[in-house]
Order: sequence, then structure tokens, then C-alpha cells
Amino acid sequence: MSAPRVTALRYLWTHHRWGMIGFGAALMLALLFAVRLTVFTIYWADPAHRNQPIAGWMTPGYIARSYDVDVAVIRAALPITPSARSTLAEIAERSSIPLPVLLTYIEDAIRTAAAP
Repeated sequence: MSAPRVTALRYLWTHHRWGMIGFGAALMLALLFAVRLTVFTIYWADPAHRNQPIAGWMTPGYIARSYDVDVAVIRAALPITPSARSTLAEIAERSSIPLPVLLTYIEDAIRTAAAP
């Protein structure tokens, strides 16, 4: 009778279990970021998502990506410093400024940033 065959993976799992677990976790994390990159690339490559009319549901980051301006330009046009996921409607409510006025501030900032 011959001895049972030991495969490379079985050997690594037997002798380097924590290393294999760490490698598997790192591989899953890399896969997650690759999928996320692919989804965002496909979304922003669609011309329908660029230069959309600004609305209350949008965040400053979304507007910056849509209009291809630095997010600092959008934040500078806002009367308050927003939290990471604040929508324009929430910002307008907290700052007691009507939403149409806030939208005008942002549109002016985008026009100024786009001007040569």
C-alpha cells in the first residue's frame, strides 16, 4: 500500500492555517474592491449620469462626480459643513435656506469652477 497523497493545499492548511485564513480574507477583500471598482466605473461611464440637473436627493460628492469638479468647490458653496452622506435637502433644512436658493449657490459655484 502506498501512503496517502498530500496535496499542497492540504499541507498549507495543516501547517499554516492562520496564514491561509489571512490569505483568504485578503483575497475576499481584494475581490470586493474589484467588484466595487467595476460597478462604479460602469455607472459613471454612462453619459446619462453626467451633468444631471441638481436635485435635493443628491449629495455634494455625487454632484462633484457628476459635474467633474472637486468636491471642495461644492462644499465651499454650502452654508454649513455637511456630514458625509447629507443630501442637499437635509443641508437646506439644517441651514434654514430654501432648497432652490441652495441649488442656485451650487450651480454658480460649478459655473465658476468650470470657467477658464
